Amino acid sequence: MDARESRLARRSDALCALALAALLGAVWAFCDRGLLSSLHLPDADAMLRLQQIRDWLAGQGFADLRQHRLGAAPGLALEWSRLPDLAPGAIIAALAPIAGAPLAEMIAVIVWPTALFAAALLLVTRIARALGGSAIARTATVVAAIAFPATTIFLPGRIDADGLQIVLVLVMARALVARAAIEPGLVAGLAGAASLVIGVEYAPLIVAVGGAMAIEWLRARSGADDRMMGLGIGLGAGLLAASIVFQPIVWNYAACDGFTMTAWRAAVIAAFAPMGMALAARDIASPATRAVLGTIIIAVVATGIVLVAPECLVPDGGIDPILVQLWRAEIADARSVTIATLPTVIGYAGMMVAGVLASGWRLYATRDQRWAGLLIVQLAALLLSCAQMRGAYAGAILAAPGLAAVIAAARARGVLPLAGAWITSAGILYPIAAQAFVASRSVRETAADSCTAPATLAMLRRLPPGGLLAPLELGAYAIGATQLSVVGAPYHRNAAGNLAVYRFFVGTPAQAAAIARGWDVQYVALCGDSFGSAGGASLAYAIRQGHAPNWLVPIAPPGRAFALYRVEARLFSQTPPQ
Repeated sequence: MDARESRLARRSDALCALALAALLGAVWAFCDRGLLSSLHLPDADAMLRLQQIRDWLAGQGFADLRQHRLGAAPGLALEWSRLPDLAPGAIIAALAPIAGAPLAEMIAVIVWPTALFAAALLLVTRIARALGGSAIARTATVVAAIAFPATTIFLPGRIDADGLQIVLVLVMARALVARAAIEPGLVAGLAGAASLVIGVEYAPLIVAVGGAMAIEWLRARSGADDRMMGLGIGLGAGLLAASIVFQPIVWNYAACDGFTMTAWRAAVIAAFAPMGMALAARDIASPATRAVLGTIIIAVVATGIVLVAPECLVPDGGIDPILVQLWRAEIADARSVTIATLPTVIGYAGMMVAGVLASGWRLYATRDQRWAGLLIVQLAALLLSCAQMRGAYAGAILAAPGLAAVIAAARARGVLPLAGAWITSAGILYPIAAQAFVASRSVRETAADSCTAPATLAMLRRLPPGGLLAPLELGAYAIGATQLSVVGAPYHRNAAGNLAVYRFFVGTPAQAAAIARGWDVQYVALCGDSFGSAGGASLAYAIRQGHAPNWLVPIAPPGRAFALYRVEARLFSQTPPQ
């Protein structure tokens, strides 16, 4: 392909990706127009991020990532980054003077995920074109567009960081299948640095990209040394720049759960591994000698990380064991796919596993080592999903090039093989097929029945400012939709507040009264399906039985989905002792 044809292909790929993303984004936005118009976003993280952006635009410091209405005063220092706030914040800041803040926010939460979706589709197309040419490029675009569960993180309203993280993973994968040279290495390193600034959840995939490049380096392939050097320089330089621009106020937080000084030190030390390997073996062609040198360098770097940042051996900062048992396993993204229900496993892992098999087949059939690099990252995503289900997002969309190649091969074999290939490659079909394993009597909760439904949040919005104690999922939504302060929300750094929520509802009314007094709680909300297994002596059980203590004055009487109370502190003394 000459330069002109290459330019035309890039332009065509970009137009197709943009058109398909815009079409699907418009359809999704239309289907969810009722929720989006009221800024009821589809995810708790998205709701809280929107509030973080509002606080920033209202004058909160760029480096101040504390949510001042969450947890104990002066608020919770989130493990988040300001980097994912930049684009939606810029859209809101530009449009608010013209269209007003509510409309500007609605446009931002629709446009930004759609733009990320277009970028993801374009990157998948370019990866497929590099691996299989025009025969699979367009097919890969379509396969990626229906790659469940990856598509869910690009839905309108999903302004949380996962969409941007997946785009960065795809940037690294694109660099991996490009010509081995210093430039793709630099791009991969910078993308890896940006990913680590956002969060450490996808760090295993960065390691996988580095491992795939190291295999080529081990074989002394042309350009492999330069690419490794570029990877190290890009990662190190990106992290150095980020420590200046994106360093949060709570930089010295003693954990490796986000962009902290501890995590930064570990990542900077890690950046020396590819640089050291590239320099040490510059004039050495023997794979055996390179293997020895690489092992020594990696051992030295790993030792340095352990000595300087031992907290990174426990990335979540040592979550309280009680919280791990009670709620971390209930957070979908943080739950292992190995303990999920069979329908969830099929829906989340089906396309990912099919993609691993497809890429493995292409590697066997073509002996093209670029397929090996992609396969390594796919396997890393599969392993990550065994620890945290968010690995399935990357695994599903990375499956698209391999599955597109399967479709291209099946096209030459007739209608039935082609139909089978498309069915296997259509990620949206896996959750549909999984419903065959769900009992017919099960009823899916509707938005109207949800504890975070718009009607529920509208009721909370009418309350005067005060402290709310509620189940964790509602806590995150309440911050984004009301002016209330909340005790608990599903963020692991808020250990004290989250433990207080659990002890409040599972403890006796007397214990709950002490917690409400200590946290200066004005309102209590209980969702219909929360704390259903709490014992008969618990406050949650008493509320469900209609025997709430007299210091809880009903605002919304207990119903199937929601109960809301005002706390009368003057009546605490009338609570029977425990």
